[in-house]
Amino acid sequence: MTGELFSPLPLRSGQVLKNRIAKAAMEENMAGDGQLPDEQLFTLYRQWAAGGTGLLITGNVMVHAEALTGPAGVVLDEHAPLKPFAEWAEAGKSGGGAIWMQINHPGRQVASGMPGVVWGPSDIGVSLGKHSSRFGRPTAMTAQQIDETVTRYAVTAHRAEKAGFDGVEIHAAHGYLLSQFLSPLVNQRTDHWGGSLENRARMLLDTVRAVRAAVSPSFAVAVKLNSADFQRGGFDAEDARQVIAMLEPLGVDLVELSGGSYESPAMTGRSTDTRTQAREAYFLDLARDLVTTSPVPLMLTGGITRRATADRVLDSGVAVIGMGTALAVTPDLPHRWHGGREADRRMRPVTWSDKALASAASMAQVRHQMRRLARGSSPRPGTHPAIALIAEQRKQRTALRRYRAWLTGPRGAA
Repeated sequence: MTGELFSPLPLRSGQVLKNRIAKAAMEENMAGDGQLPDEQLFTLYRQWAAGGTGLLITGNVMVHAEALTGPAGVVLDEHAPLKPFAEWAEAGKSGGGAIWMQINHPGRQVASGMPGVVWGPSDIGVSLGKHSSRFGRPTAMTAQQIDETVTRYAVTAHRAEKAGFDGVEIHAAHGYLLSQFLSPLVNQRTDHWGGSLENRARMLLDTVRAVRAAVSPSFAVAVKLNSADFQRGGFDAEDARQVIAMLEPLGVDLVELSGGSYESPAMTGRSTDTRTQAREAYFLDLARDLVTTSPVPLMLTGGITRRATADRVLDSGVAVIGMGTALAVTPDLPHRWHGGREADRRMRPVTWSDKALASAASMAQVRHQMRRLARGSSPRPGTHPAIALIAEQRKQRTALRRYRAWLTGPRGAA
């Protein structure tokens, strides 16, 4: 097994990843003026590029300026200038690896204080018990809005390629828009986007087709998919198996498996479902099952922090291991593994009983480390989750004021 982690992986598009280690997407929420990437993100990605990963996948870049997962989200639409994105791509490639842009639409997962639109396949809001009011109430999308959104993904992918990115990853996991269409709990439509799995997968498949048609054959197209959403009656592993089979004829290079949503945050290791392994490689059991029939190379993300775990994941037949939190704390972890060393620090665990709050605090902790890296400082993984959460909320309030002003300003001038 030794060495396989550092062996190249040729992809369908002709692209070759230099090793099997990817920095998975983490939502940085660090856009500068005009919702654009700036020096903070460039510094952060140069750090990761120097750390030895074969592939960097950006935090989600929004395809629709009026629909952001957070007020400091980066937007790449038809109006955005390409120069900052070209600098971001260059920073990501500075270590000899590839950089893909994750592209996304939040659908109904938009905070209630945000301007813009809150859309979903149906008008069913995010259910978080006493925290449900944190999210806006969605309206069901019209056929025209669905078609226009598919086009937005294609525009963003085309412009990402022009800016110098090596590929895109279409986000269809974690309860965002395309994942909402896949979920029988959220998608209660009675037209040809609802009902059967084929119908619920229609928007994702149309998006992949539109993206593939808008970029060159050598540009990578990947999809991030839930292995399951860990809710009774929701999207499950058998659905994932069928969707992966539907994606194969469309020219997809890689499918990244994750799981969960804000309602069941398995991606932070907080799911109550027994199928996520405690602490390490949360979704490995599901991946082991899916890899036996997958016609597309699979990437597995979620709780991988040690070389032995990474080797175990590759032994299962998974092609790429994805890491998020581990690389926010130890950006040179791939180089360490190559030299037979491990990380010497871990993120302070969040043990709060309130799942929604614990998930928010976990994300704030990770963002706190990324902001430190972006300033050229060392990570401080021992930071108390409450302190990280309060600091993040302050930053979000400032970012929200800037986003409101930008959204109501003369965008065309850009």
